[in-house]
Amino acid sequence: MESVILDELEREIVTALQQDGRAPFSRIAGALGVSENTVARRYQRLRSAGLLRVVGSVYGPLAGYTSWTLRIRCTPDAATPIATALARRPDTFWVHLLSGGTEISCHVQARTDADRDTLLMDKLPRTARVLDLSAHALLGPSGPAVTLDDGDHALLAVLATDGRARHTELAAATGWSESTVKRRVDALRDSGVLVFEVDVPPAALGLRAEARLWLTVRPSALRRVAAAVGGHPEVSFAGVTTGRTNLTAMVACRDAGELYRYLTERVGGLAGVHSMETAPVVRTVKRSGALLPR
Repeated sequence: MESVILDELEREIVTALQQDGRAPFSRIAGALGVSENTVARRYQRLRSAGLLRVVGSVYGPLAGYTSWTLRIRCTPDAATPIATALARRPDTFWVHLLSGGTEISCHVQARTDADRDTLLMDKLPRTARVLDLSAHALLGPSGPAVTLDDGDHALLAVLATDGRARHTELAAATGWSESTVKRRVDALRDSGVLVFEVDVPPAALGLRAEARLWLTVRPSALRRVAAAVGGHPEVSFAGVTTGRTNLTAMVACRDAGELYRYLTERVGGLAGVHSMETAPVVRTVKRSGALLPR
């Protein structure tokens, strides 16, 4: 399905879901001027093909989680199996093979410091085929942490697989009533802990040149540059980090020529950017949400 590109109606459905990932198909259909069955059928077809999915993600700082971005350099034979193993973990997302296939980038969102330390200080360093590991904390706005219990974690686990899961399914997973499930989903959304994201492979939108960026920005300009980069339509993710570089981003463009123009004109024109490192994405092993079984 890599050659499939979403048509105009399908793109409009994606845009509507970006406004509200759990919006009823009837509401989307009314806004688009088509039947509810048409919207439901298109969504299910694209979801079955792996081209469109709504997932529930946790904004870690508000849940007491710690978030990290990793760069892992491997021997040529190890990158794919290590990336696959990382993708199977419930605490990873955006797992990419980069450059010549010997480097991996991914994000880790650990519920506890012990979980983080087990991966960063024990499992990965003990893998002989890992040549180099760089881990940097993702920084961002925070507030009073929301305490999550076992029912919340069960709820979030289902939503990480299917952000549009029905209340009956969520009730079965948590042991709560459907009314309790609805209230808790609404409360977690209102608090900012639960965010619904629309997961679409960039190639399905005609964007075939993806790259990971690492920028070094003058500290006094970091907030301004991060806001500017995060607002670029080519950017799906931008985050401030600790480490030698202090801003990372994921970029998707139509082709290599458009990527070149983006880097030289859009990013190159931002005052305060001292240096930039770029690595093309060879393959995405895991995007947002839980890894679906094959």
